[in-house]
Amino acid sequence: MAVDTKTVAKVAKLARLAVPDDRLEPLAGEINGILKWIEQLNEVDVTGVEPMTSTVEMKLKMRDDVVTDGPTGGGQPEKVVANAPKTEDHFFVVPKVVE
Repeated sequence: MAVDTKTVAKVAKLARLAVPDDRLEPLAGEINGILKWIEQLNEVDVTGVEPMTSTVEMKLKMRDDVVTDGPTGGGQPEKVVANAPKTEDHFFVVPKVVE
């Protein structure tokens, strides 16, 4: 697949990039070089290779999910909203943002 200057101009317009006409030809060459490199990567045999998210095997530390009444314990709504600038019936009061 080869990219010409017309395609580069169209992609630049779609991406809302201002690319001068004198830069279209060199840019097409760079994109074609990248596409050739991708084609070269597609030739690599990866059968039997496990997909990986990192080059180092990582094991996440897991903990049991335990339901609690929150960080301050149950039945203490006063402590939850103690530092809030404005509260009402143990709820945070915030300015209206949607009309």
